[in-house]
Amino acid sequence: MEKKYQVFVSSTFSDLKDERKEVIENLLNAKYIPAGMEMFTASNNEQFKYIKKIIDNCDYYVLIIGGRYGSINPITEKSYTQMEYEYAMEIGIPILVFPFSNINMLSHDKRDTDLTHIENFRKAVMSSQKLCKMW
Repeated sequence: MEKKYQVFVSSTFSDLKDERKEVIENLLNAKYIPAGMEMFTASNNEQFKYIKKIIDNCDYYVLIIGGRYGSINPITEKSYTQMEYEYAMEIGIPILVFPFSNINMLSHDKRDTDLTHIENFRKAVMSSQKLCKMW
């Protein structure tokens, strides 16, 4: 029997709905099992514990980075997307990263007004990941 790989798709949500849909459709066409925030939302620490269990059961982690940093956890002061990424790094799951090539080219409704957090996150991810493909 052929193994079915499960892939966790991580990103901010409302600004990247179309991109997430495209990635998920491609995963399904490749006969992979996508997992992501369509099934749940990261809104508190209890929910994040559940998300960590989902990531634990995945074979790969895909991170799509656009122009928004995302909802910030008041305890960690990090976005839930960054927390997911850091957890995937911690457990050693293979990570694929797809950062948008130029945040300033995104429409204002698809990027943060203050780009400090997202730019810092992008730099950290791109400096630590070998498997990055700009889009």
